[in-house]
Amino acid sequence: MLEGEFKHTTYDRLTRTNAVLLLVDHQVGLVAGSRYPEPQDLRKNVVGLARASKILGLPIVVTTTMSDGMFGPLFPELADLLKDQEIIDRTKVNPFDEPRIPTSIKKIGKSKVIIAGVNTAVCTCFPAISAVNAGYSAYAAIDASGAFDETERQTAITRMNQAGVIVADYNAIVVEMLENNADPLAAQVYAAIGQSHFVSMRDIYNTIMTSKIVPPVRGTQ
Repeated sequence: MLEGEFKHTTYDRLTRTNAVLLLVDHQVGLVAGSRYPEPQDLRKNVVGLARASKILGLPIVVTTTMSDGMFGPLFPELADLLKDQEIIDRTKVNPFDEPRIPTSIKKIGKSKVIIAGVNTAVCTCFPAISAVNAGYSAYAAIDASGAFDETERQTAITRMNQAGVIVADYNAIVVEMLENNADPLAAQVYAAIGQSHFVSMRDIYNTIMTSKIVPPVRGTQ
C-alpha cells in the first residue's frame, strides 16, 4: 500500500439472520462492582439486548460461572426472560475454553457472534477475541458489559480493537439488525431497548401527515 492510501473495508452488515448472541456471566454476585455502566444500568441494558434479540429471532447462548457458588444465579429479570433457555454453567474463565459453548455456537451456524459479559476485560474481551480466532466476526456490546473503572474499560476496548473485534453500544447493534423502521416488529424492538418514543414520534408524524387539510386549488371556490 502506498503512503497516504487508506484501506477501505466492506460494510458487512450485522443482521438478524447472520448473528448469534452470547451472554456471559450476568450474575448477581458479579455485578455490584461495575461502574461503567453502573449496576442498575448494566442490568437494564443486557435485559434490553436479550429481549430485543428474542423479538428479532436471534439464537442466544447463555453461560454462567459456578452459579451454585459465590457468583450466584443470573439477574432475576434476565433469568425470567430466558427461562426456556439452556444455561451452560462452567468453571473455565474464557467461555470458549468450555467445549459446550463453541460447539453450541458452531451448531447454530451463524457467521457473527454478539458478545456481552458482566465484566468487559474478561467476560467480553476473552470470548470476543477467541471468536475472531475461530473465524467469526465478533461484536462486543460494550454497554451491556461492565467494568470496574475507566482504565479497565479502555484497555479492554483497545485490546479488542487490535484483535479485530467490533465494539458498539447495544442500541446500535439492535437497530442495525432491525434494519427497517417499517418492520412490524419495530415498536416491540424499540420498546425493548427503551426507545419507544421513536415509535411515538413516528406515529405522531403519520397522524399529522394523514390528517393535514389540503388547501383548495385557487379558482375552485
